[in-house]
Amino acid sequence: MLALVLLPFILTVLLLLVHLASRLQRRWSSSAPMSAGQLLFVSFIAVLSHPILDTLNTYGVRWLMPLSDEWFYGDTLFIIDPWVWLALSVGVLSSVRRHKKNRPSPETPAWQALGLVSIYIAAMALSAWGARTTVLGEITTGFGAPVERAMVGPVPFNPFVREFVVEQGEHYRAGTFHWFPTPTVDLNTVTSYPRTRPSHPAVSLAAESVLGRRFLAWARFPTFGVEQVAEGRAMVHVVDLRYAREPGERFGAVSIPVTLPAGPTLK
Repeated sequence: MLALVLLPFILTVLLLLVHLASRLQRRWSSSAPMSAGQLLFVSFIAVLSHPILDTLNTYGVRWLMPLSDEWFYGDTLFIIDPWVWLALSVGVLSSVRRHKKNRPSPETPAWQALGLVSIYIAAMALSAWGARTTVLGEITTGFGAPVERAMVGPVPFNPFVREFVVEQGEHYRAGTFHWFPTPTVDLNTVTSYPRTRPSHPAVSLAAESVLGRRFLAWARFPTFGVEQVAEGRAMVHVVDLRYAREPGERFGAVSIPVTLPAGPTLK
């Protein structure tokens, strides 16, 4: 939070220093003076837009750091949304091309791209709300228990499909929501995972390790598994169901080796 206030000023000072060095090297002849106020305004936009856009995805942002470790999630856009990148890239490149050819209003394509992306984000937010409402209703009815917490997040490329994870009693339910041909959840494809942390001592040791603490501080829907690998040794698999379903997947899962104290064995 403090960085969001300080970084725009730091960025503005650095840009002014770079500009000053450039003008000195060219003997003050070829560069127009820069407005510190305009630079500061643009710097604030650059610094703030990053976490704002990150808040729209399922990864989340800790806006209140260092006062609080709480994560905030928008569940609206995919982490790297290809349609946002495509629209903004085309807009910027088109504006650069118009500028090089001295065409009037070279900024128009960039503004049009920004408007198109804004409409897309609004539509995805509405889609997220509608999909969440349907998922909560169908999972509650299908499994006969209220949902305590839920994520209904986007997938890459297809804005009409969403993946969900919900907390329901002692289980997580994970599945897929489709808008077409009808807005629905196929309950037959919903997978259940244990929500409670196993009582095996290996899990506690893994959770207290550096990797375990870091992963669990980030994980949103963690589920655990314990594998005996040798006498007195175990491998604890932790999977964040946002991004992974099985141990070993590159993103969203970690496997932590643990040496067990004398006595307990895996049952």
